[in-house]
Amino acid sequence: MLNLSLCKPAGGVYRLLCLGAHSDDIEIGCGGTVLSLLERYGNVSVCWVVFSSDEMRAREARDSADAFLARAREKQVVVKSYRDGFFPFVGARIKDDFEVIKREFSPDLVLTHYRDDRHQDHRLISDLTWNTFRNHLILEYEIPKYDGDLGCPNFFVPLDEAVCSTKIRTILARFPSQGNKQWFDEQTFLAILRLRGMEANSPTRYAEAFYCRKAAIGFSWHGECS
Repeated sequence: MLNLSLCKPAGGVYRLLCLGAHSDDIEIGCGGTVLSLLERYGNVSVCWVVFSSDEMRAREARDSADAFLARAREKQVVVKSYRDGFFPFVGARIKDDFEVIKREFSPDLVLTHYRDDRHQDHRLISDLTWNTFRNHLILEYEIPKYDGDLGCPNFFVPLDEAVCSTKIRTILARFPSQGNKQWFDEQTFLAILRLRGMEANSPTRYAEAFYCRKAAIGFSWHGECS
């Protein structure tokens, strides 16, 4: 496979937008990718938005975001309080939130939910992402769940084993309220990373997977990037 690298002029800042319907969605779906980006690039500004929470889940979301974004040059963490499971019924209000995000933050890369995710909240966030950001690179992450909606992703980010360990350890430590769920454990999170690593022929054996529906490649002919 062709490996693609990010390239910005010296002193430029990469702007990353992470969108999650619920506390822990971003971490589960793309936490390893975020950790790897921040480890490799010291010039990343992150806007991290969680749309559903209660008091406990909001606290967990902020604690987790602080851990995952510890190496970000700049970070903005926004935690909303929409009711879990009811996003389609308050879509206009959530759309207004997206318009605010668009005005205040212009991302180079957007990480959001998979369009065909069976959870209605996830689908709405994905739909509004595409409705709002029409000239941006959007990658849709996946969330393993009871519904069995894992598909055939076409974009992979190989992850070092140490990054995988950090991702899983942080999720389990920062979201104690989810510990009673039978799927919320190290085996589930490691299994999907190993499966996608196999599919990507990852040299590290592990990977996170995304759906990339549209991408434009700009070729550099004069050595601007190295």
